[in-house]
Amino acid sequence: HGQTLVALPSLSPPLSLLRDTGEIVAIKGKASGREERKERRSESGEIGGRSDREIPADGVPTMMQSDGLEDQEKWLAEGIAGLQQNSFYMHRALDSNNLRDALKYSAQMLSELRTSRLSPHKYYELYMRSFDELRRLEMFFREEIKRGCSIVDLYELVQHAGNILPRLYLLCTVGSVYIKSKEAPAKDVLKDLVEMCRGVQHPIRGLFLRSYLSQISRDKLPDIGSEYEGGADTVIDAVEFVLQNFTEMNKLWVRMQHQGPAREKEKREKERSELRDLVGKNLHVLSQLEGVDLDMYKETVLPRVLEQVVNCKDEIAQYYLMDCIIQVFPDEYHLQTLETLLGACPQLQPTVDIKTVLSQLMERLSNYAAASTEVLPEFLQVEAFAKLSAAIGKVIEAQPDMPIVGAITLYVSLLTFTLRVHPDRLDYVDQVLGACVKKLAGKGKIDDSRATRQVVALLSAPLDKYNNIVTALKLSNYPRVMDYLDYGTNKVMAVFIIQSIMKNNTQISNSEKVEALFELMKGLIQDIDGTPDDEQLDEEDFKEEQNSVARLIHMLVNDDHEEMMKIITTVKKHVLQGGPRRLPFTIPPLVFSALKLVRSLQGQEGQGASEEGDVTPKKIFQLLTQIIEALSLVPSPEVALRLYLQCAEAANDCDLEPVAYEFFTQAFILYEEEIADSKAQVTAMHLIIGTLQRMHIFGVENRDTLTHKATGYSAKLLKKPDQCRAVYACSHLFWVDDQDGAKDGERVLLCLKRAIRIANAAQQMANVTRGSSGPVTLFVEILNKYLYFFEKGNPQITSTVIQGLIDLITNEMQSDNIAPDRSADAFFASTLRYIQFQKQKGGTMGEKYGPIKV
Repeated sequence: HGQTLVALPSLSPPLSLLRDTGEIVAIKGKASGREERKERRSESGEIGGRSDREIPADGVPTMMQSDGLEDQEKWLAEGIAGLQQNSFYMHRALDSNNLRDALKYSAQMLSELRTSRLSPHKYYELYMRSFDELRRLEMFFREEIKRGCSIVDLYELVQHAGNILPRLYLLCTVGSVYIKSKEAPAKDVLKDLVEMCRGVQHPIRGLFLRSYLSQISRDKLPDIGSEYEGGADTVIDAVEFVLQNFTEMNKLWVRMQHQGPAREKEKREKERSELRDLVGKNLHVLSQLEGVDLDMYKETVLPRVLEQVVNCKDEIAQYYLMDCIIQVFPDEYHLQTLETLLGACPQLQPTVDIKTVLSQLMERLSNYAAASTEVLPEFLQVEAFAKLSAAIGKVIEAQPDMPIVGAITLYVSLLTFTLRVHPDRLDYVDQVLGACVKKLAGKGKIDDSRATRQVVALLSAPLDKYNNIVTALKLSNYPRVMDYLDYGTNKVMAVFIIQSIMKNNTQISNSEKVEALFELMKGLIQDIDGTPDDEQLDEEDFKEEQNSVARLIHMLVNDDHEEMMKIITTVKKHVLQGGPRRLPFTIPPLVFSALKLVRSLQGQEGQGASEEGDVTPKKIFQLLTQIIEALSLVPSPEVALRLYLQCAEAANDCDLEPVAYEFFTQAFILYEEEIADSKAQVTAMHLIIGTLQRMHIFGVENRDTLTHKATGYSAKLLKKPDQCRAVYACSHLFWVDDQDGAKDGERVLLCLKRAIRIANAAQQMANVTRGSSGPVTLFVEILNKYLYFFEKGNPQITSTVIQGLIDLITNEMQSDNIAPDRSADAFFASTLRYIQFQKQKGGTMGEKYGPIKV
């Protein structure tokens, strides 16, 4: 085979390094200078008719030229054709057990990988075809060894290949068989191979060559439990081999960034991204070694890897490799080497997306803690929170140009980690929020939408974790962070807080906590700086927001009357600053909350009520008067009137006649001065009549005054039908069914007769304007009122009066002028059936209905 190149088993390198050319040239014996130059030309020139412009004349490799997709496909097709042709002859040589021809054609086949024209993606296709052929060649080498061929001779023989790239692929293939044969220590062969591969310094060719070396050696590393361990071979040798291969691959990968014109920077970065997994696989191999325990990882592996990461000073490599370290090694290792790992972060390039790297690390650690509570003491032992917090501070300090969103994202990740690992340490949570406040200090409201979303995530995390706003209210820095949100986001956050309270049915029963809560929500309940004009607010969104505030007010409850009074006073202070648009939504729930307190006091009357101190119904009614007055000034008279009537009814239950009268007075004033819409007047009148009918506290004078007012306003409504219905409704004011209620039959009859006159007037008006009488519905309704009071025993309502009204309705319905109305006909028919039913029932009521003919 020529002169001996390597003295085995020491495996001293057979090649001299010509680093100035970036290639290794084999020196065969005493080769002449002419032969050396020929060797170098062949390595930098053409294989099989390829242009010698692929590699520059000076031998320094460059990135592939920017060629079109069609050219890439053409060159790939040429490479595959050459590879297939030579692999055909190689197969024929293998079948005939012709070793020399097999090596010759395999070298020619592998020469196709010397191209510099292909992109990484296309080169990978060519490489994989070569890889498949090399697998078959390796099997042939194994058979040759079994047939008696010396592995040492074979190892020497393949080094006579004319070009360095095919030579090294063949050497790696034979090296795999060499290790398998165990005729030499695995560490010597591996060291020889990894050193020899330095001969190829072209980034893409070198990366794929070393990837091949890593691939064929994975199952032959002297790891614990491996068949190759023992004697001189230890796991340290395996680690050293992988680390050396990783270091050289990373250097090749980084070199890609600095070759070629600046205008092709994006293209180079894309190509590097396609090749990154080739480098990362080395770290995966390290993580799979059984012998790499925590001590070795801490003392050897991590420091060496981080040294390479920091020293390469390349943004893409640093980000990817840090991510690889976090993803491939166990969480337990990260926890125990946290200080070392975090110490590298501030040393990375300022453009590295370190926030994502740290976020992934904290997520891994928090998942590790969540998976088993047994490891939590380890987090405390290594002071994980303090180290992470300090590291984040150093990273932010080392990168003064870091956008605000990046800093906040880091704090969000740290807070998430804290809430999952140390949920009981509120001081840690507050410390993170405080650090965020410090970073935001002096920057005003946040106007970056991404940063705003991160702040919302920061504020939402404690609520999601504790499911209790009361816990969040203990965090002194929580409202300080909210102050940096713009008006719109502040409202969104306030709504989120309310939804959290509703979802978890949180009871906030302390006036101090209510004060703190409403301070948090001030963007929702009052106008603050930055509030947009009214027309810019979506009406539906606004209503939904204010309704959520109203629901919240109903959640503020305390059984202690003194404390409940303080809560109501606190809410009143904030709510009354809400402005005219908000008050109609927020005052009603506050009023009903106060009325609920009134009724609870009423229920305990006579049971030590004096012990309640200053909290009395009278004092609460005074507070209610002030609250409703604010609403009547908005103006929102319809809502204010309803609230006055509710208060009047509550005062009635507390036997406070003057207070109840005052509330009715205010209701009538609102009706007179503020309510102008005819429909609103009808509704208001019926509310007043209905409430007044239930009042039992009034003396004769006050009751007469109020009933007189009610009947008078009823008769003055705009439309005749509305007048009629309001007047006959007033009849109930003079006949109350209670034991002590008023029963004035004459005035009931007067109201009903007045209602009939108004109904007649409505019929005549319809006859004049439409040429036909209106429907008899009003008369049927009055008839039903007559029947009600007839059954209740009103002596003024007799069967004769009812009979007359029935005949009147019957005549009207038979009149030619009446407009047909099926609903009125059905109503009257149903009323007659009721009368017939009562007659047939017998008994006292049957006797009363007897004289009536239907």
